[in-house]
Amino acid sequence: MTSKYENQHAQWEKEADQVTERFPERKSLFETSSHITVERLYSPNEIDKTYMDKLGFPGQYPYTRGIQPTMYRSRYWTMRQYAGFGSAKETNERFRYLLDQGQTGLSVAFDLPTQIGYDSDDPMAEGEVGKVGVAIDSLADMETLFDQIPLDKVSTSMTINAPASVLLCMYIAVGEKQGVPKEKLTGTIQNDILKEYIARGTYIYPPKPSMRIITDIFAYCQEHLPRFNTISISGYHIREAGSTAVQELAFTIANGMAYVDAALASGLDIDQFAPRLAFFFNAHNQFFEEVAKFRAARRIWAKIMKEHYQAQNPKSWKLRFHTQTGGSTLTAQQPDNNIVRVAIQALSAVMGGTQSLHTNSRDEALALPTEESARIALRTQQIIAHESGVADTVDPLAGSYYVEKLTDNMEKEVTDYLQQISDLGGAVQAIEEGFMQREIHYAAYQSQKAIEQREEIIVGMNQFKIEEEVNEELLRVDEKLEKQQIKKTQSVRTERDAIAVEQALNRIRKASQQTTINLMPLILDAVKAYATVGEICNVLRNEYGEYTGM
Repeated sequence: MTSKYENQHAQWEKEADQVTERFPERKSLFETSSHITVERLYSPNEIDKTYMDKLGFPGQYPYTRGIQPTMYRSRYWTMRQYAGFGSAKETNERFRYLLDQGQTGLSVAFDLPTQIGYDSDDPMAEGEVGKVGVAIDSLADMETLFDQIPLDKVSTSMTINAPASVLLCMYIAVGEKQGVPKEKLTGTIQNDILKEYIARGTYIYPPKPSMRIITDIFAYCQEHLPRFNTISISGYHIREAGSTAVQELAFTIANGMAYVDAALASGLDIDQFAPRLAFFFNAHNQFFEEVAKFRAARRIWAKIMKEHYQAQNPKSWKLRFHTQTGGSTLTAQQPDNNIVRVAIQALSAVMGGTQSLHTNSRDEALALPTEESARIALRTQQIIAHESGVADTVDPLAGSYYVEKLTDNMEKEVTDYLQQISDLGGAVQAIEEGFMQREIHYAAYQSQKAIEQREEIIVGMNQFKIEEEVNEELLRVDEKLEKQQIKKTQSVRTERDAIAVEQALNRIRKASQQTTINLMPLILDAVKAYATVGEICNVLRNEYGEYTGM
C-alpha cells in the first residue's frame, strides 16, 4: 500500500517538474566537491532508522554527534591561531599579541629550512630563512620563542614533521628551564610524515626509519608526556594539494591506521597510545559537505578502533581533531572576500564539532598575515563563539535530512577508498605505488578545469571581477633577518661545550643503528647541549639516507 507520505512526495515532484519547465534549474547536475550527487530534496525516507547505531548521543559510541556529552556548552573549542615568521623574537611578539587578544592556544609555523632539518647557515637554507615561518636552529631560539609565555598554562601545537623529535625535545627543555615538568606540558606535534610523501614534501628520511622515529616519540610521550598529543594525523595538506573532501578523509584515516599498525608492531599497547592520537582537517566552502565530513570522520574512526583493532578503552575510539580553514580556497583578488569565506568555513568546523580551530587571514593568498589581518581572523572565531548561538546546543544540525544522508554517503565513499588501500597492502604501500598521489592529482585537475571553464564560480576571481590596486599593506620579512639569524647560530656554536655536543651526537648515531633503543632521551641530551636542528638531522641523514620521491 502506498503511504500518505509517498503520495504527497510524488505530487510534490510533479509540481516541481512543472515549475522547472518555466524556470529551469541552474544546473543539470548538482553535486558536492567530492562529486556526491545533491538531490533536489531530502526527507525522512533518506535517514536510516537505526539512530543508536549510526548517531547515538554525544560523548557515546560511535561519536557521530561529538566526543563530549556537552561539547561547547562546557567549554569553547581552543582558538589556536597558526603563527610564525622571521626570527624567534618577532614571532614571540606576535604570540603574545594574539594571547592578549583572546587566543587560547599557540600554533607554531616553522620556516622551510627548519621543516627539512637545515640550519639557517646551511647553503640549502639561503633565501628561505624566516620566510614561511620562524627560524629555529637551536635551543637558544626556542627559549626566545617562548620567552614570558608560561608553558604550564598554554598548550602549543607545532607544525613539524621530519624533525618533530628534535623540536619536541627543545620544547621539553624550555619547559624544564621554566620549571615546568614534562608531565604538565600540553599540546600537539604534527609528526605526520606519511602525508609529506603524499602531498607536502617536507620529508627527510625514507618511510621505514621515519616510522621508527614516530613510534619512539609515541613510546617516550606515553611515559613522560601523558598530556601531549603525539601526532596530528593531517588531512589538511592533502586537501590543499587538491583532493576532494572524501579523499582527504579516506587518505588521512588510512595513514592513521598505518601509524597504529607501526606502533603495535613496535610492541606498544593500543589503549596506552591511541588516546593521544589526534587529527587535523581542512574546512572548505561547501558548508554541509564539511559538516558531514567531520561527523563521518568520528564514526568511521570509532568503528575502526573498536571493531578492527579491538581497542577496549573508549578514549581510544574517540577522534579528536583540529581544523584550519582552507588556504587554497582564498584568492589574491578582492582579498576582503576571504573574510566571508573563512567565516563560512569556520562555522562548518564548529557545527561539525572541532576541538580547536585556526582561521586563515584575508591576505593568505598574498603574504604572511599582518597584525590587523590576524586580529580579524581571530575575531571571526570569537564572534561565532559569543554572538551566533551555534555553540549553545550539541550537534545542532543532527536530524537534518540532508546532513544525515550526506554523512552516510561520505562514510560509504571513504570506506570504499579504505578497502582499495587495504587491497594494495596499506597506506605505506599505496604511497610507494603512487596511488594516493595520482588520485589527488586527478581531482586537482578536474577542479582547476571546472574553474577555468567557469563551471565553478570563484567570486572576484573568475566572475564579478573589479579593477584593483596593488595592496601595499602586506607583511614583508626583512632580508637582514637571515644574516642576523646566521650570526646568532654561529655564536651559539662558539659559546657551547663542543665536546659535549660531539659526544651527544655520537650517542644518537650509535643508537640509530639499533631499533631497540629509543632515540628521544638521546636527542633531548643533544638539544640541552645546544646541538642544532641541522646537526642532529644530519646525523640521522647519514645513517638513514634521504628520501628522493617516487
